[in-house]
Amino acid sequence: MNNLTRWNPLNEIEDLMNRYNRIFGLTRPGEREGKDLFSRSDWAPAVDIKETGDAFLIEAELPGLSKDDVKVTVDDGVLAIQGERKQETESSDHKVHRIERFYGRFMRRFTLPDNVDENSVKATFKDGLLTLTLKKAEPKEPKAIEVQVE
Repeated sequence: MNNLTRWNPLNEIEDLMNRYNRIFGLTRPGEREGKDLFSRSDWAPAVDIKETGDAFLIEAELPGLSKDDVKVTVDDGVLAIQGERKQETESSDHKVHRIERFYGRFMRRFTLPDNVDENSVKATFKDGLLTLTLKKAEPKEPKAIEVQVE
């Protein structure tokens, strides 16, 4: 079975630190300027990856976003999902008591297996769920090359 993403323990540590800091309203040096050493995004949407006989399916939960808030790209065997969830501005007619949802930029990257046709990626967005369909490529037949011996 081919993996679609590589596990990086530093990302999990970074995510834990970001959550802790958000709870207490703290920021680390460089975090506001986007220059943090390990940080790639402000939050990461939950993703399910499934495989059928002829395709891989990636489903990303993006509640509160529209399809215009999301960008999907494939570049050199890496699929990227990125966008931004904007926080609503405070108004004089209501008072905020608690904010638990994550806001800001997000990005998820997945290394595609060799058997994916990069040109066949299709995306649909409905009810806050982004669904990507990545068709599997036809297996390449091994090709024998005759080499002339001199």
